[in-house]
Amino acid sequence: MFISDKNKIQGSHHPNTATMWKQFISKLPRKSSKYDTASNSPPSNPGNNAAACGNPIERTASGNGLPDGAASMKRLASAEFPSSVVVGIEPLISFKDVPNFEKQNVFLSKLNLCCIIFDFSDPNKDSVGKDLKRQTLIELVDYVSTDAPRFTDQMIAASCRMFAINLFRVFPPSHRANSSIGEAEEELVFDPAWSHLQIVYDLLLKVITSSSLDAKIGKKYVDQSFIRGLLNLFDSEDPRERECLKTILHRIYGKFMVQRPFIRKSVSNIFYRFVFETERHNGIAELLEVFGSVISGFALPLKEEHKIFLCRVLIPLHKPKKVGVYIQQLTYCINQFVEKEPKLASSVIRGLLKYWPVTNSQKEVMFLGELEEVLEATNMVEFQKCMVPLFRRIGCCLNSSHFQVAERALFLWNNDHLMNLIAQNRQVILPLIYPALERNARCHWSQSVLNVTMNIRKMFSDMDGDLFLACQRKFQEEEDKRGVMEERRRLIWERLETAATFQPVTRNTAVLVTPVRVPLVAATLT
Repeated sequence: MFISDKNKIQGSHHPNTATMWKQFISKLPRKSSKYDTASNSPPSNPGNNAAACGNPIERTASGNGLPDGAASMKRLASAEFPSSVVVGIEPLISFKDVPNFEKQNVFLSKLNLCCIIFDFSDPNKDSVGKDLKRQTLIELVDYVSTDAPRFTDQMIAASCRMFAINLFRVFPPSHRANSSIGEAEEELVFDPAWSHLQIVYDLLLKVITSSSLDAKIGKKYVDQSFIRGLLNLFDSEDPRERECLKTILHRIYGKFMVQRPFIRKSVSNIFYRFVFETERHNGIAELLEVFGSVISGFALPLKEEHKIFLCRVLIPLHKPKKVGVYIQQLTYCINQFVEKEPKLASSVIRGLLKYWPVTNSQKEVMFLGELEEVLEATNMVEFQKCMVPLFRRIGCCLNSSHFQVAERALFLWNNDHLMNLIAQNRQVILPLIYPALERNARCHWSQSVLNVTMNIRKMFSDMDGDLFLACQRKFQEEEDKRGVMEERRRLIWERLETAATFQPVTRNTAVLVTPVRVPLVAATLT
């Protein structure tokens, strides 16, 4: 469908090229636009200005002023000219200056003109041509927004070709691969070609959402190859580009129903590769945000395909180290499943316990937060299926030496719904967590953890005093038994050491050697 790079006619640079561009640009009426305003302002944070479904893409552009980290993100492309333009049609003529029956040809000529790709690594190179293309793109956006033409096969094919030439590209190697994790997370990278890419994305969104675009015709061109190219762009390091892609993908999913299974399968494969192979992808949060809206639209009862997606795709996403980047979107997706079908709650909780972090305290705090949200939507039947392994894990969290983990686990008792579940199942839960509460009360170093622990102990004592005393007695008995066992083990080792001291050393005899501490000064001199 799309023309290959080999078939594109390379533009030759000669002394008259600049003059030709200047003559073209002089024919265009120079007017200020929303893009001009955006390009002169610093890029906003896309995380705080996420484009809602149906709203235009955020007007953010980098212009020529780029941060130092963006120097490595340069468009590795030279000027590539389209193979042809519509014969007899001046591409720079305004839509207002031609009759309606000629506007389609002008539209096609302008699309062909916008197939030229410029090198943005040098801001001063081909500046006249870049400005011409930018003004042409703005004209196309205004035309699609206001006149709303009836898109024919030829117009859709030419549009998709232009989108593919401008957007589909291989990203250069990530500069973050050789940097530390902390630096990589703080430094944002912006594409120097954003002043053009932004308008191309906006035009793509206008075309997709246009009521003049018939989905039956459009599906021939917005096909699997085109969608696959868009999905590959989610790995862009530029957060503004990912925000645009998020909005566009959601609109494509809503308009072209025939492509929905392919989109779900392709995104699942991206998640599989991220979890089990690379653990590197820049667009996981945006893809999950799109799927949060998709999951909310699933019909009941849920299909087996959707349940498999939950168990095999979403739950394993808790495994990577960088889960904190997308934990909010992941939690929302999982809660959507639990709210739609409460029977899935126990499977989700067991999945969380399977991937529970052992040495990463920050990740453990995030897991506890997600666990509370899932438990909020869990009914009694599903809670009873998993409460034993669940509270064994919570008991370990209560005794964590990291005070934030211990506090977050203790704060679970502030949840009224969870407290109700615990109260009705206290005969099983209290014996599981009482030892952890008692150890905290005796020897935890954090005063805040100690205070909350004492409040929870009092809460259980008031709830069921007999059960509380029974657990207390059992704990004390186990502590006494453990003390006796430790004393017995110590005496056995003392007898073995004494026997080894008087045992004559013979050949092939095991000898108990007591390590000798070398003085620090002597060790330093040697």
